[in-house]
Amino acid sequence: MRTPFIALCLLAAVSASAAPPAVKFPDAAALRKLDAQYAPVDLAVDVSRLPEGERKALALLVEASRVVDALFLRQEWAGATAMLLSLQDDPSPLGRARLAFFLRNKGPWDRLDHDRIFIPGAPPPPEAGTFYPPGATKEEIAAWNGSLPEKERAIATGFFSVIRRTPAGFVAVPYSIEYQAELALADSLLRQAAAATAEPTLKRFLETRASALLSDDYYDSDVAWMEIDGAVEPTFGPYETYGDGWFNAKAAFEAYVTVRDEGETAKLARLSGELQDIEDHLPMDPAWRNPKLGALAPIRVVNEIFAAGDGRRGVTTAAFNLPNDERILREKGAKRVMLKNVQEAKFKHVLLPISKVAVAPADGRRVSFDAFFTHILMHEMVHGLGPHGLERPTGHTTVREQLGSQYAAIEEAKADVVGLFALHRLVDRGVLPRELEKTMYATFLASCFRSIRFGVNEAHGRGVALQLNWFLDQGAVVVGKDGRFAVVDGKIRASVESLSREILAIQAGGDAAGAKALLDRMAVVRPPVARVLERLRAIPVDVAPRFVTAEALTGR
Repeated sequence: MRTPFIALCLLAAVSASAAPPAVKFPDAAALRKLDAQYAPVDLAVDVSRLPEGERKALALLVEASRVVDALFLRQEWAGATAMLLSLQDDPSPLGRARLAFFLRNKGPWDRLDHDRIFIPGAPPPPEAGTFYPPGATKEEIAAWNGSLPEKERAIATGFFSVIRRTPAGFVAVPYSIEYQAELALADSLLRQAAAATAEPTLKRFLETRASALLSDDYYDSDVAWMEIDGAVEPTFGPYETYGDGWFNAKAAFEAYVTVRDEGETAKLARLSGELQDIEDHLPMDPAWRNPKLGALAPIRVVNEIFAAGDGRRGVTTAAFNLPNDERILREKGAKRVMLKNVQEAKFKHVLLPISKVAVAPADGRRVSFDAFFTHILMHEMVHGLGPHGLERPTGHTTVREQLGSQYAAIEEAKADVVGLFALHRLVDRGVLPRELEKTMYATFLASCFRSIRFGVNEAHGRGVALQLNWFLDQGAVVVGKDGRFAVVDGKIRASVESLSREILAIQAGGDAAGAKALLDRMAVVRPPVARVLERLRAIPVDVAPRFVTAEALTGR
């Protein structure tokens, strides 16, 4: 298995506390079995019709993404690079198995088993990654942030800085300085890719994103990314904040190198024009609605050639909705990217087998790829809808800031359930075919078990557990005598609307306590669900992409 690019990683190991003597770590055979939870899938994309310059740009983007893969390890845990080097030097079967599973999980923790440590000497995953000083507490950082003047506080609490301790106290260090070695290399590779392509919107994105890596000002390049209008569709930079378990504020680096599926993109383009109508009819107080969404809301259906960093950690990303910068969301909207070849692999190798075990036969026959694909799209579209900015007596704030560590799971649950609400509205209005009404709830029910298997310690899994338990409590989903689950057609729509209303109200109120109470009560695995999960053990949990086209483009 190819290892990540590590030549320029900084060795920042910290001594790890020894595991308790009673802990039994998996041997080589057990690790291979754990790794087999991911079904191998070749992601082959036909790039033969692209101009030579575009293919060269793709190869350079893959190389830049390998830099991001190493950089992300540093953001996850200070000891990750040293452990990776140690594992590479161990030729034993156990060493090889540990290396493979370490690379799969981007660390020594099994992402599908509540972050269980599988390598002796590793600590639990740092709750806040490496974004804050060792030994600091969340309360100390919060107090320091609150003491800063507004301009300095914006930098310290922003996406693109880490906090470090000096003899004079805490200081915010820009990413461009903290990660300067890796970002200088990535800057060079992006500029080479820009020189290779003749497509003007791609060239502009690559040039502006290269500059952003060294300036920490991503606004222009985020706008340029939304405006890309060519066959090659890269996503590259610091985006998601799941790794900051304290404040959900610091962005992790990720990359996706993809090629647009023109036919599928054209089919879905019309849906971006429906966003304002959906916003105007969300089940919430009209005062909370945005009367004028950002004008840019592109939808791109792409096929993945390569993924790296936070985009290649444990469960494989099927779609994403970016950027997360509230300025861009407010002024321009958001871009939804659907990774079609990844979704097809997940549907074939994971969801269909799950549906035969987890849901009643009548619902199993209603599970469809079209419903799976379209709901994922709507999930990403809905991320840009509903409450985002909040006004308080102390000034402007955001739902993300107010909900803090509860935000990720609540936002993922919102995108799912309000996505179902939106799909039904589009069916009612004739924008989507009536047949979708017959398939979307059964398909989502089967997919609930797919997501819960990711673990309720992870934002998506927690959000789905919340939804499934809500539907069960309202009788919109029932458990049969054989233990399989079924949708109650006459109740599911009302249950979707009631949960949508509950979550949107929590977000509009910036109600962190309400969010925590809802998650604590509902984001759990109940016995009927646990029994189904046990019966799913022989089915892969997710897919493991093999990037065969990327290897062909780069020769490695």
